[in-house]
Amino acid sequence: MPISLPTCLRGLLLLLCAAAHAAPQAPSSDLQFTETRRFDAPEAKQGVATDGESYFVISNYELTKYAAEGRATAHWECPEGEPLIHMNAGIVRDGQLLVAHSNYPGVPMWSSIEIFDPKTLEHVGSHSFGIAYGSCTWIDRRDGLWYVCFAHYGQRAAEPSRDPSWAQLVVFDAQWRRVGGYVFPPELVELCAPYSFSGGGFGPDGRLYVTGHDHAQLYILEFPTGGAELDWVGQLPMPMEGQAICWDPTDPWRLLGILKHNREVIIGRVEPKP
Repeated sequence: MPISLPTCLRGLLLLLCAAAHAAPQAPSSDLQFTETRRFDAPEAKQGVATDGESYFVISNYELTKYAAEGRATAHWECPEGEPLIHMNAGIVRDGQLLVAHSNYPGVPMWSSIEIFDPKTLEHVGSHSFGIAYGSCTWIDRRDGLWYVCFAHYGQRAAEPSRDPSWAQLVVFDAQWRRVGGYVFPPELVELCAPYSFSGGGFGPDGRLYVTGHDHAQLYILEFPTGGAELDWVGQLPMPMEGQAICWDPTDPWRLLGILKHNREVIIGRVEPKP
């Protein structure tokens, strides 16, 4: 015979279950994002990079270079898959524009880093990872090492026996030999699922600042003192809906991103709260 619970007890149990499945929250940060400007860019589907003077707006297989005032000055595009399929985040280092690339949503996943001349947007090179770690979404460099994020997904882009918890940050030396790696906190993975970490990079304070796919939040991570799991130490709201971000290499704390649904580039500063 089924046991009937009093209405108040049933309500309490429902509240407890809801709390158990509520979206996890990291401690709030003492930082805030302050927007300083934005401009329209039809290619703003994946991300934006900067060298401090120009803006490089990234779509799946298309790049447009914009001058500081928001005027397009160069363009590159290829037919889908000839040779590129899904570019994501980019950075400018040592006179090269490097862009994370993968065959998303294809499986098995394969990835590469595509290299462009930032003056002309000519495609000048590629470093292929092949089938290895997942879907390459963003890259950065620090102290002579490359840090590359490889995402995993749920739903249509999931590999067999894989889910978003397989996302990892892999560390390579200057010759692209793997020298280390880290995993993301499971609470943050759960929050961003079924997608993964579309943007990221080192802030001026040495911490990692990452974004999910569509949440208007910037997540702050620190490297662990032991083990392989990054520490989620804070987050702050921002007017970008995830996707790729880029720190200005010439102006500490200046951060760029996109608002995908409006096709806009957004520029602002991360600064202490008043």
